Amino acid sequence: MALRLVTKNLSSRISPKLCSASLLHSHATSFGFKEVREEEKSQMVGKVFSNVASNYDLMNDFMSGGLHRLWKDRLVSKLSPFPGMKHLDVAGGTGDVAFRILESVNSIKRRALQDPLNDDLQEETRIYVCDINPNMLDVGKNRALEKGLGEDKSLVWVQGDAEALSFEDNSMDGYTIAFGIRNVTHIEKVLSEAYRVLKRGGRFLCLELSHVDIPVFKELYDFYSFSVIPRLGEIVAGDRESYQYLVESIRRFPPQL
Repeated sequence: MALRLVTKNLSSRISPKLCSASLLHSHATSFGFKEVREEEKSQMVGKVFSNVASNYDLMNDFMSGGLHRLWKDRLVSKLSPFPGMKHLDVAGGTGDVAFRILESVNSIKRRALQDPLNDDLQEETRIYVCDINPNMLDVGKNRALEKGLGEDKSLVWVQGDAEALSFEDNSMDGYTIAFGIRNVTHIEKVLSEAYRVLKRGGRFLCLELSHVDIPVFKELYDFYSFSVIPRLGEIVAGDRESYQYLVESIRRFPPQL
C-alpha cells in the first residue's frame, strides 16, 4: 500500500503558479478510468460519497488494510496542533481527522493547566470541518455526538466546496485534506484556495493513497484493488460501482515523485 503525505510550510508564500497546471488539468475530467465532462464529475463523485458515507471508515479500512488510522495519526503529528489555532480540514466530513486534531489540542491544554498565565489557553480553538457532501457531514456530526463532542464549540461543521472556500484570506493556521484531493475536478483550484486561506507560515498537509512501484507488491496491490475491494463493497455495502471508482481514482491520480 502506498501513501503520500505532503507537508508544506507556507512561510515563504511561494506562488501557487509554480504547480504544474498541465499535469493537473490532464486529470481534471477523469472519473476513475472514464473521461467525463467537468460539470458531470462533481455530481458523480457526490453520488459515490453519498453511497459510501455510512460505511466510510470501513471503506478506508478496505482501501488501506486499516493503515489509514495510523496515517491519520501521523498527519496530525506532522501538523503539530496548538491551543487557539484556527484549522481547516477539507473533505473531512466524517470528522476522523478533526477529532484527532481536537484530542491533540485538548491533551496539550490538560498538560498546560498548571500554568494559568499561558496566553495560548485563553484563545478558543476552532477546527472547521468542510465537506461538499451533506451526508458525510451528517456522519461526522453523529460521531461527534457519540464521542460526547456534540456541543463542543471548537468543532464547526461547514458544507462547502474545496474549489471555492467561503473562508477569509489569511485566516487559517493549518489546512489538511485526507483522501480527498484526487476526487476534485480542478486540483489546481483546491491548492490555490488552500494558499489563499492560510496565514503566513501556515501549514498545508495532504494525505493521499498513491501508486505502488515495487513489481511484486504492485501485482498484489492491483489484484487486491480490482478483484477484492469492489467485491467487498458489493458484499458489505451492496455497492460495487462506488468502490470500483475509488480504486480507479487512485490509479488516475498523478504518481508520486
